[in-house]
Amino acid sequence: MKHLSITIITGLSGSGKSTALAAFEDAGYYCVDNMPVVLLPKFLEIPMQSPSEISGLAFVMDLREKSFIAEYPSVFQRLKEQGYHYQILFLESDREILVQRYSQTRRHHPLSRNQSLSESIQAEMHQLLALRSAADKIIDTSRYNVHQLKSIIFEIAQKSKQFTPMTISILSFGFKFGIPHEANLIMDVRFLPNPYFVAELKELSGKEKRVKQYLMNHEETLIFLDKYLDLLDYLIPLHEKEGKAYLTIAVGCTGGRHRSVAVAEAVFDHILRKQRCVKISHRDIDQ
Repeated sequence: MKHLSITIITGLSGSGKSTALAAFEDAGYYCVDNMPVVLLPKFLEIPMQSPSEISGLAFVMDLREKSFIAEYPSVFQRLKEQGYHYQILFLESDREILVQRYSQTRRHHPLSRNQSLSESIQAEMHQLLALRSAADKIIDTSRYNVHQLKSIIFEIAQKSKQFTPMTISILSFGFKFGIPHEANLIMDVRFLPNPYFVAELKELSGKEKRVKQYLMNHEETLIFLDKYLDLLDYLIPLHEKEGKAYLTIAVGCTGGRHRSVAVAEAVFDHILRKQRCVKISHRDIDQ
């Protein structure tokens, strides 16, 4: 695993380490939360079945492990001597913000045995001073919401290894069979002329050339597609910037066989021409 990017995520309790780990996972990393530091060298010796399919490794290590402070210096030094390359990402936040976050979640601080929350936070800050000084990157999460932090961490993960593009799924469906719960964006195209009521087109599907031509011969279809594809060209990069790993764009009509299929095919072709990672499926085409 020496060729893989290794990131150690650490820092103050409540500073957003779980959010950071989720961002690395979305970027294609193999992630482990609360990894005992003494087990890290052994873990790195385990052969992975498909190492080429992951962007790197990310581990959250912190004071939840009682021996972390005492053990990490020698373990990290050993990794360097063995030729491993890793970065330490240290997350922190203002004490007042940490108190507020703990009050909202009602979770216990790992050092809160016989002292107040504020005292526990201060003690943790003191114990992590040396690790903070050794960190490759320090992020103050005080002013970030979850989505902003995830976007920032996702960008760091991308730069640490090759870019993992967002996977876009185009899905056609029929409203009479229910709205797909996995959809992020839903477009209702029941306002378009319906080939179902054209006798020679009724038994065909939106994948057929004749059905597509029928729809494209109507001005409202052309105007709609021009505006909708322009909207998607604007929205897709924003979803990717937020750190999404997957985006499902659903297109629905009454039965999911004609209009939604033809429009979904047009959306798929447009996004594919943009050289993006995109796939298509027609949920209700055979209903």
